[in-house]
Amino acid sequence: MSRIGNKPVAVPQGVKVEQQGQTVKVTGPLGSAAFTHDPCLTVKIEDSGSRVDVVNPQPGDRRHRELHGTTRALIANMIVGVTQGYQKKMEIYGTGYNVKEVGGKLVLQVGFAHLVEMPIPSGVKVTIDVPATRGNEVPAKFGLSGVDKCAVAQFAAEIRKVKPPEPYKGKGIRYADEHIRHKVGKAFASGAS
Repeated sequence: MSRIGNKPVAVPQGVKVEQQGQTVKVTGPLGSAAFTHDPCLTVKIEDSGSRVDVVNPQPGDRRHRELHGTTRALIANMIVGVTQGYQKKMEIYGTGYNVKEVGGKLVLQVGFAHLVEMPIPSGVKVTIDVPATRGNEVPAKFGLSGVDKCAVAQFAAEIRKVKPPEPYKGKGIRYADEHIRHKVGKAFASGAS
């Protein structure tokens, strides 16, 4: 029995939840999102659209229990997405590294012989605060925002994967709230023995 799945999802003012078959569509001030749930579960819109319940008709089945809480969490994430939105702040450390947006693509210069171009997914917005690094201390900063939590987080992970932060000087792409554990470099003996 899923404790998360049994919690009803409250629908705030200004958000409309519709259901067509297995597809649940949520529309709010920031946009709309849709999710098709597994047919083994039942989604009910209660109290004239102010509450959503996810019902598991077979709580003894393992697969149904696995999907129960996940389905409820995805619907709750859609409601948060259309009301508040999701965002990820990112930073790039390294001398000469920079980021820019050109023609629907995110262009990264992070120490390779070539520029890395990444197409920006639909529904994800990129805002660049600081386009280029200044030395090793001042990073390039940019943010990703959107209605879909999965799309924003997935794109952020793909960007970080291009040049993950290395443990010695911390150069690379990282999340703004990420802590990098630094390693001590080699210590060279001074003087002749």
